[in-house]
Amino acid sequence: MADFQLSVDGMACSGCVDSVTRAIQKAAPEAKVVVDLAARTVSVTDAPARAVVEAAIIKAGYDVTA
Repeated sequence: MADFQLSVDGMACSGCVDSVTRAIQKAAPEAKVVVDLAARTVSVTDAPARAVVEAAIIKAGYDVTA
């Protein structure tokens, strides 16, 4: 399991936060997700792999920058 933080561009509202959270939880149900809209970051713990989470965010329509 991996723990990491990602910068996500394109989040502008609480709906975006919900969308990103749902996308990650669908791809990695066991992951714990904390989204900081103001900082445009997503902190993930207990994820199977960073690549899985990044792909889920991108598929949801957002850009992962770090």
